[in-house]
Amino acid sequence: MSYFTTTIDAMHGQATLSWAAQNGHEQVVRVLLERSDINPNIADTQCGRTSLSLASQNGHEGVVRVLLERSDLDPNIVDPEGGQTPLSLASMNGHEEVVRILVKRDDVDPNIRDTADGRTPLWWAARNGHEGAVGALLIGRHVDPNIADSGSGRTPLYLAAENRHEGVVRMLLERNDTDPNRADTKSGMTPLLLASVNGWEEIVRMLGARNDIDLNKADAQEGFSPLGRAVLYGHLAIVKMLLQLGADVNQ
Repeated sequence: MSYFTTTIDAMHGQATLSWAAQNGHEQVVRVLLERSDINPNIADTQCGRTSLSLASQNGHEGVVRVLLERSDLDPNIVDPEGGQTPLSLASMNGHEEVVRILVKRDDVDPNIRDTADGRTPLWWAARNGHEGAVGALLIGRHVDPNIADSGSGRTPLYLAAENRHEGVVRMLLERNDTDPNRADTKSGMTPLLLASVNGWEEIVRMLGARNDIDLNKADAQEGFSPLGRAVLYGHLAIVKMLLQLGADVNQ
């Protein structure tokens, strides 16, 4: 190994660092990073992702820790294709421990939006139902739970409700700063409307328990309230629930 590291040139060394990080070879990464001519921030020429992004994407916790020991490493570099940070890649793939490692750092911004559609790490974790990653992100001091994507204005809570990820909905609603009434910008549907349309009783129950929930907020396209939608689709249990909560029967 010592002969290898003393004879390898910088270009091949950089490629080797990417390969080692991508495949989780922690000790190889450590040896390579001892070289002064290895730049931990240079991206792989094929996918455009840094070694930290590759390790985070694949959930290689040990490699992530080793890379973060380098004082000159930038943990917020985005890839050129989707504009995703290492934290976004770890979040979308549900690598809870990697997410936890990254959010503990003061120099990691948990709210960076990708360049493709303005999606944050929390957006990805909520959409994919990764409860562990969502929980790790929400522990962070500076995570904003209400940042919506730029394409259709869907928040993490909206996505969790849309995909019936009840555990994620529960975690998001436990935060006082999560807005339960934020509608998407295309249909004007709120999380409560989505749950009422689809007959998802537990999500309606969780949303209805929030004292800041707007029970009567209608969608932008047809003007149906959650109660109106539940009546329209014959979801009797939800109709009863919304009436008990005080929904306006005349809207």
